[in-house]
Amino acid sequence: MNPSLAPSWKNRLARLFPPEDLLLDAAHRTAYGYDNSQRSRCPEAVVFPRSTEQVQELVRLCNQVGIPLTCRGRGTGTAGAAVPTAGGIVASFERMNRIIEIDPDDRLARVEPGVSNREIQKAAGELGFFWPPDPTSADVCTLGGNLACNAAGPRAVKYGTCRENTLGLVAVTGGGRLLHTGVRTTKGVVGYDLTRLIIGSEGTLAVITEATLKLTPKPEARLTLQALYTDMHAAARAVAAVMAQPATPSALEFMDGRSLDMVRRFSDPGLPKEAGALLMIELEENRAALETAARAVEAAARVPGCLTVERARTAEQVARLWRTRKALSPALRNVAPRKINEDVVVPVSRIPELLATLDDLSHRHGIPIVNFGHAGNGNIHVNLLIDPADPRQNRAAEHCMEALFDTVLALGGTLSGEHGIGLVKRPFVAREIDDPTLEMMRAIKAQFDPNAILNPDKALP
Repeated sequence: MNPSLAPSWKNRLARLFPPEDLLLDAAHRTAYGYDNSQRSRCPEAVVFPRSTEQVQELVRLCNQVGIPLTCRGRGTGTAGAAVPTAGGIVASFERMNRIIEIDPDDRLARVEPGVSNREIQKAAGELGFFWPPDPTSADVCTLGGNLACNAAGPRAVKYGTCRENTLGLVAVTGGGRLLHTGVRTTKGVVGYDLTRLIIGSEGTLAVITEATLKLTPKPEARLTLQALYTDMHAAARAVAAVMAQPATPSALEFMDGRSLDMVRRFSDPGLPKEAGALLMIELEENRAALETAARAVEAAARVPGCLTVERARTAEQVARLWRTRKALSPALRNVAPRKINEDVVVPVSRIPELLATLDDLSHRHGIPIVNFGHAGNGNIHVNLLIDPADPRQNRAAEHCMEALFDTVLALGGTLSGEHGIGLVKRPFVAREIDDPTLEMMRAIKAQFDPNAILNPDKALP
């Protein structure tokens, strides 16, 4: 399904969207044809919705004409979910960005999809609350994008993902029906849970136009710890030990030896040469409980192979401890700007086995593999540092990816934790999900989107 937009359909779009909210010139459209996956396809039109009613009319038009519709926020996703592979229309929600309501008494906020994560945190923070999902791109990424791929970030280990922190949605199905899902309360079991179904569906079922978010009170106290280890296997054992004790960290971030070497090449993190892995641990508790929690976590982190566990006692020390982790992404971009980045997840207890396999794959195929991520969830970001212009490296990377995904599934894990499936992992989905389940998912897709106009070529094989 890839029809051209005939002039009559452009005229209909022009009646629905004023000139400032409609792009038809190719030079302007190109900017909305790619995301952070480095894949691209120029759409035939770009629109900027400003209301639910306008979105509903747009979806109805796409159904009548048979034109695919791809929705996007700021394009920070790495799996290609925002790439309009079939051309058609891109709806960018950057102008549908109101914070409609913040209700501190009921601990909720109602917002539109174009609001950035940072703006939500700022508005909630002024009233003593926060919304737990905090992806790395939180300064620019939008709520709609967060919900589309269930992005979460470090705090998910303690507070959960978007699914656990969203009470309800207003959404337009692919067939043009207006849905109101969920509740304004933290309990509710009336009907099927369409809220959680739509979240994480990568824009293939419905277009989210409003969300009711569950807010969490800011913690009274926070403590940051940095633990260094001789190698990544010792650090992996420490992750399992930390997660097995009662005090759940609000963040438990992991960097392997290659990550540390990468940072050392571009800055001075002040780490001893023998450090082969690092854990960043944050605790958020009430003041009375924080010291007890800190002692328990410190004790759990001191597994064989632990070099040091350091507490930050001032804001300057917190910034210093986090400096190494924050320096990693820029260092990786300098070394391998077109690296392959996968975010696989395994049970926390199986992290050592995953890392051992990755170490073996790196040596066997001659590809540097840098591993870091949200270890408290078992969510490891696997980075293959390749040059895509080198055919040998491309072939080796394909073999690595095949073996990585096989290993993850054998360990009881899943192929993506928060980046989504999009285009990149679509060929591998059938390895994780069996045929009867996929058949049911396709039936759900057909019910929501009978003419398959929403984000074609994504998520399901």
